Parts: sequence; structure tokens; C-alpha cells
Amino acid sequence: MSEINPTYKYTETDEWFDPATGKIGLTDYAQGQLSDIVFLEILVSVGDEIEKGAAIASVESVKAASETYSPVSGKVVAINESLHEGPEAINSDPFGAAWFIQVEGADDSALMDAAAYEKSCEERAH
Repeated sequence: MSEINPTYKYTETDEWFDPATGKIGLTDYAQGQLSDIVFLEILVSVGDEIEKGAAIASVESVKAASETYSPVSGKVVAINESLHEGPEAINSDPFGAAWFIQVEGADDSALMDAAAYEKSCEERAH
């Protein structure tokens, strides 16, 4: 089973949101489905106001290319520039070093908690 951080919130499209920091990234389940990630492009800039559901990154792996969508609306206050040089961190540390962007002013009330997300992953695995 994929790792699921119990304090984060989740989307059906496998993005995570950390309510404590405002950071957003791709879940362990998603990186496992994509396999070896070889490229990442962040599609937003610091200062941008983003809407929930907007594409924030493009991820390419040896198996597929995929968009990553914002789980919340808010203002982008930081971008993890280190992922441009080392996108493989998404595979090795999806909940730590591999955060994509950080936002402020976000409302996470519509997102799934860890238990609901775990159930969603289990249902898709069958």
C-alpha cells in the first residue's frame, strides 16, 4: 500500500495539500502509478492567484505524462525550484522534499482526509 500522510488532505486526482504549510504535491500513490519521473515543469509563478482544479505542473515519467492540479484556490507564495534539477525526488520523497508549490489563503474543507483517500486508492487498485 502507498504511504499516506495522516495530517494532509487529498484529491481524487492524487494531489496532496498540507494545511499546516500550504504546500501541494503529488501523492505516493500517483508517483507509484507513473513510475520513474524524469521531468517536471511548474506551470505557475510566485504571486499568481490560482483556482482549485487549475493545472499547476506537468509531470513526465518513463510511462506517461500527466498534469497536476491544484487541490485548493490561493496565492502562490513559493515554488520548489529544486525539483527542476531533481524530479526523481517525487519518487523517493513525495511528502517531503518533493512539494511542488506553496499557497496561502486556501480553504481545504472540500478535500478528503487520509482515511477517505486511502479508501479511494484501495478501490482503484481492485
